[in-house]
Amino acid sequence: MQPIKAVLFDMDGTIINTIDDLAAASNHTMEALGFSGHTVAQYKLMVGNGIPKLVERALPPGHRDEATKAEALEVFLDYYREHAADLTRAYDGVPELVATLKQKGYRLAVVTNKVEEMALRLLDDLYPGLFDVCIGQRPALPPKPDPAAAKLAMEELGVTPEECVFVGDSGVDVKTAENAGAYPVGVLWGFRDEPELRENGARAVIRRPEELLTLLSDNNAKPK
Repeated sequence: MQPIKAVLFDMDGTIINTIDDLAAASNHTMEALGFSGHTVAQYKLMVGNGIPKLVERALPPGHRDEATKAEALEVFLDYYREHAADLTRAYDGVPELVATLKQKGYRLAVVTNKVEEMALRLLDDLYPGLFDVCIGQRPALPPKPDPAAAKLAMEELGVTPEECVFVGDSGVDVKTAENAGAYPVGVLWGFRDEPELRENGARAVIRRPEELLTLLSDNNAKPK
């Protein structure tokens, strides 16, 4: 790993625990369409590829036609826009980690499959003024693990892929890091487990936020 100038973070399951609100919106949607809902534990395995894919996975296998998916997505978004922050919170120790990274001079970005409007709103509430860039779901931008969003964040931060660590809680994030040429770091306080992270190519896996500071320090990764 070369000296690092920037840290790119996934959002859901990495810096913000959104699962309860995502589950509530999904179950509201399933109920509105006459289907059974799912448990929070089940939803942890459905998230990571954006809300359209979450809604598709929540629908019964025999009801995933385009018309039903479109109706479900509309119901989900109408509800989630009003309730995205009801139960959502920052993970313990992560705001302090991000603040320390910023103080040390690292350039910071969020790269998420969440609709950008909602991502920005949550960042304003939970991480005000800490991130330099937020790249969320945009109409012309393919979702992770496509590297386009991560590369756009790097461009806006003014860094190369080799100067970036990408931090996330899922195999999607690890693959995004690899596809974008960044150093992939998995976290275990989110929605997925260590085998998934390792199998998808995580170069490091951390259990507590402060371990990222140790990883960067041990690599003598001082921003320049």
